[in-house]
Amino acid sequence: MLAKRIIPCLDVRDGMTVKGVNFVNIREVGDPVELGAQYSKEGADELVYLDITASHEKRKLFHDLVKRIAQNINIPFTIGGGINEISDADKLLSAGADKISINSAAVRNPDLVSQIAGAFGNQFVVVAVDARFEEGEWVVYVNGGRIKTDKKLFSWAKEVQERGAGEILFTSMNHDGVKNGFACDALNVLSNSLSIPVIASGGAGKMEHFVDVFNSGNADAALAASIFHFKEIPIPKLKDYLRNNNVVVR
Repeated sequence: MLAKRIIPCLDVRDGMTVKGVNFVNIREVGDPVELGAQYSKEGADELVYLDITASHEKRKLFHDLVKRIAQNINIPFTIGGGINEISDADKLLSAGADKISINSAAVRNPDLVSQIAGAFGNQFVVVAVDARFEEGEWVVYVNGGRIKTDKKLFSWAKEVQERGAGEILFTSMNHDGVKNGFACDALNVLSNSLSIPVIASGGAGKMEHFVDVFNSGNADAALAASIFHFKEIPIPKLKDYLRNNNVVVR
């Protein structure tokens, strides 16, 4: 069995790490490079950095920040936000990113997934999907959860897998920042219908939630933000807890 991954997520706005609840009520929590280096030392398996306003503000992610992250961190990290064409991905890879995450741009131009995967390899491409459960189905949103689309979670995830995505990062907007647990039912459907890894995001509040997301949700990795940023759950303690509950971690 492949080891499950623990991934701190750092949402970045104006060069600072921030965190909100249900995609709103944003507040600053620290320097993204310093926090990333701390998580690397504590045993995080990977990091995800998302420039949460780049797509909405129609600007590119800051490459100097990516370079600083690469210089200070020795675990893989993914960068997302404002990636709209192959040249954006190329610049981020050259700056030191291990993977790129595309979300809004993939919805608007699905061929972009195929283009980036074809140019750099499937393992380089993470497609992030923000979805809200409403009226009995999971509906995909873009622009940091601001704009509703006509796409549905499960069919969209299958499409991007076919187009060459190497991983799916699914964030439940209903669960984001609420700390009542992950969307395990939806994650289980995703994991069982896809052949690529699924990263769970949205809802981590207790260590038990991670056991649930790996067992009931069948996720390959779990991503969290505030519980790590505000030191509510130390990563070494979480990994010990998972091992004691028969979850294989690194």
